[in-house]
Amino acid sequence: MTVSEPMVTLSGVPGSPYTRKMLALLRYRRIPYKLILGSRDLPGLPKAKVGLLPTFYFPDATGQLQAVTDSTPIIRRLEGMFPDRSVRPGNTALALVDAILEDYGDEWLTKAMFHYRWHFADDIARASAILPAWTQGRMPDAALKAAGTTIAERQIPRLRYVGSNEATWSVIEASYMRYLDAMEAHLREHAFLLGARPGAGDFGVFGQLTQLALFDPTPMAITAVRAPRVLAWTGAVEDLTGVEPVDADWFDPVALPATLKALLTEVGRVYVPLLLANARAVQAGADQVETVIDGQSWVQQPFPYQAKCLLWLRQEYAALDDAARSQADAALAGTGCEALFG
Repeated sequence: MTVSEPMVTLSGVPGSPYTRKMLALLRYRRIPYKLILGSRDLPGLPKAKVGLLPTFYFPDATGQLQAVTDSTPIIRRLEGMFPDRSVRPGNTALALVDAILEDYGDEWLTKAMFHYRWHFADDIARASAILPAWTQGRMPDAALKAAGTTIAERQIPRLRYVGSNEATWSVIEASYMRYLDAMEAHLREHAFLLGARPGAGDFGVFGQLTQLALFDPTPMAITAVRAPRVLAWTGAVEDLTGVEPVDADWFDPVALPATLKALLTEVGRVYVPLLLANARAVQAGADQVETVIDGQSWVQQPFPYQAKCLLWLRQEYAALDDAARSQADAALAGTGCEALFG
């Protein structure tokens, strides 16, 4: 990579797990970037159709900048723009496993992040005090406090969108504990989810852990006691510019370690049944997703975006050739993830 290569521009904030996901990925891939700190309309830059963070600004075919917000397609786009230090395994069966792990981080672990941040009093207090200070700190104390109150009043009602409610609290919290145990066990022997180099899945779970393990007091205390390796790993993944990856660093998809199988089993236990139930609800035009996850009732509003996530995973599976599909089927067998493609 040379300094003459294009610089990627994005806007975001440290309290956004997806901003942290993408910044860490850009650092690891040694892609030059410029971060504009903030979430408000920015002079000279287009406004995204949906106001999510981070927002990337890419030129279209005519050279006009377009605002793009979905991290997973952005990662795929960056793979085409910058081929070095890829976060997508060359083996397509392993790449499917990576996609499942990234989706789990983005769409299930975020439930734990949102739940802990906006359900517990200590976490609400910290988020309300610090989130606005990252971008609006240069104001009187009373105004900053009011900004924090506004954020909390906007975010707490959104718990229903991610599925955090009286029926699901225990499912979310128990799943986070199991995830920590499984990830801690994996990190006893391996540097990253898919071997000795990070994949997109690593950055997907990392983004949520920057908040769960490093910021919000309730899950941070749990993580420090239950999974010290996970806490340390989260700090290390922030900047992986010194990692020198080679193709041999990826796991062989036909010989995945038991610790990775355990992580995939947690995905299959909680996230897969939600994806399937949500897709059915969206297709039926239902007002509510009602299913059973981990033996307990799960109720939430349908989420059309997660129906797209399931579609994208199925499209990636359908694109596998016969040999890769056999490898993927063997890798996912018994984890519950195979139900995505049944």
